[in-house]
Amino acid sequence: MAAYTHGEAVGLIWAIADLLRGTYKAHDYGDVILPLVVLRRLDQALLDTKQAVLERDTKLAEQGIENREPVLRSVSGRSFYNTHQLTFDRLIDDEDNVPANLRAYIEAFSPNARDVIEKFGFDTQIDKLHGANLLYPILARFVDIDLHPNRVSNLDMGYLFEELIRRFAEQSNETAGEHFTPREVIALCVELLAAADWDRLAQPGAIVTMLDSCAGTGGMASVFEEHLRSRNSQARLIPHLQEINDESYAICKADLLIKGQDADNVAFGNSLTEDAFPTLAADYAITNPPFGVDWKGYAAPLEREHAELGHDGRFGPGLPAKGDGQLLFLLHLLSKLKPYDHATGTGGGRLAIIMNGSPLFSGAPGGGESEIRRYLIENDLLEAIVALPDQLFYNTGISTYIWIITNRKAPERTGNVQLIDARQQFRKMRKSLGAKRNELADEHIERIVALYHGLDADGEQAKLIPNHRFGFRRVTIERPLRARYEGGAAAVERLRTSPDWNAAQVRKSDADRAEDILAGIEQTVADLPANGLTAADAITRVKKADGFTALLKKAKDAIAAALTVPDPDAEPVVDAKGRPQPDPDLRGQEAVPLPDTYQPDDDTIDVLTDGVDDHLKAEVLPHAPDAWVDHTKTKLGYEIPFTRIFYRYQPPRPLAEIDADIKQVEAEIFQLLAEVTE
Repeated sequence: MAAYTHGEAVGLIWAIADLLRGTYKAHDYGDVILPLVVLRRLDQALLDTKQAVLERDTKLAEQGIENREPVLRSVSGRSFYNTHQLTFDRLIDDEDNVPANLRAYIEAFSPNARDVIEKFGFDTQIDKLHGANLLYPILARFVDIDLHPNRVSNLDMGYLFEELIRRFAEQSNETAGEHFTPREVIALCVELLAAADWDRLAQPGAIVTMLDSCAGTGGMASVFEEHLRSRNSQARLIPHLQEINDESYAICKADLLIKGQDADNVAFGNSLTEDAFPTLAADYAITNPPFGVDWKGYAAPLEREHAELGHDGRFGPGLPAKGDGQLLFLLHLLSKLKPYDHATGTGGGRLAIIMNGSPLFSGAPGGGESEIRRYLIENDLLEAIVALPDQLFYNTGISTYIWIITNRKAPERTGNVQLIDARQQFRKMRKSLGAKRNELADEHIERIVALYHGLDADGEQAKLIPNHRFGFRRVTIERPLRARYEGGAAAVERLRTSPDWNAAQVRKSDADRAEDILAGIEQTVADLPANGLTAADAITRVKKADGFTALLKKAKDAIAAALTVPDPDAEPVVDAKGRPQPDPDLRGQEAVPLPDTYQPDDDTIDVLTDGVDDHLKAEVLPHAPDAWVDHTKTKLGYEIPFTRIFYRYQPPRPLAEIDADIKQVEAEIFQLLAEVTE
């Protein structure tokens, strides 16, 4: 910058924000300053062609041409233009009409630039500023700031704007947490995302397409471009960005406009229900979706797409529970990756997504989350997961993870998932920002990327795990119901307390004598012996009772339950075919690993049963000899037990050391007490 340094420019603009003190709360300063920075930059970027645009606009209007936008863009030399007679500098010439002139000036921008100011909600600020006698002095101060592209390059302007975004985001932890991902976290994502591609991206004329479906303020695209241009100054990044928050969308789009980039690929709306790029085939996708956000409110179109389109849509693998939509964004990004041509070895894409720990393990086998993990792993799409340090983000201190997914895995990674434990790769910040107390320094990012390239099969910080190791069978272990049979008064009392023993459980044709039927059966039960009763005898005598055939199934089950008393020393209860009946109270479940030979497309084995009986013999029968597996209830599941995989046993300290510490603390306490009483 010729007139002043980057820091000085930020300082001058930040000083203008001080004028808002008292009228605005600190976390609202950005509502005024950011749109004015955008207006000032756009205005000065258009100065050199301003007169030519005005003249061409007049001629086109005289010719009756309504769609003048393509021509005016061309004349302006930018992706935007303004057809108002005034420039930003001249808005303050007529002090009495500044609000009206400012509104007319904004209205004269091209639709894409005007959209930014509207999404900022700046129109509501004009009256507030004018009413507080702040509009004129603030505009006057901005006139003194020179942001012309000849003196502030697009790159410098991008840094300046991002610095302002960061500062204003820090004023509000809520805004920072929801819409602002720390730059060092994005940098790590980018380095991992393109780790194996930098040589290719350094080629002359490299053009890269990327998608961020939760773009926030556009930080992902900005950092990606920064890293790309640092290796290839001639490379071109074409970002496709979508954001649902008004202000974040405005900031994101403005960032591209003020850097002289095409902002037409910045879309507003919910990317899950309003897919702005349905035909996109991206080289890279990267996003930080909201954690644990309920998607029940817009579930209908997603469920319809899943049911009707299956794998031809975005959500073929499954839908997660409605309490957390993170995996929906993952599937959305995955559907946008450029297809990989196995015949030629070309194409393909990679994605990085930041999520909390829930997608690693939530959901039962056969459920949406497990099926999504299964799809990723069995199709060899999941390349790596990196566990990040906690307290990295502004509004949450929880653990977070970067998932790297690709449809073009390198041969040395095929059939495996790399797990990297980077939870200790951080340094403490000098000053915390909300919940953010830790940060990644350059050396930490370099270390994590080195672990990624190292492909250590079983290190302390990185492991290469075969895909099948994440799969398991959830089998149901049954044990027989053991019981004796008792009649008498106690059995009648148990029967009467059953919710299914009432007149409603008598068929309608016998409703007029329902009470008599129930009373008669109760008497039959009362007459049964309290000891020495067999199942066959009990069933035979009850079935002979008057009205038994008029009972519905629930009432009959209530009689059986009333006559049955659990007894671990009794013989197993069997059905009419002699098969032991399971005891629900003894029912358990076991997670049986997939066999080492498992292949997703192997039809020669039944994955739900293969090796399960061997597991039963080795792990269950020694403790419960009468147990068996109900194979009809077995389900295949996938989970990524990250913490368990990296668990390292820490032996407790020797008791002598603990005792010595306690005695030392006691001595210090006594010493302090002695000083107080002296």
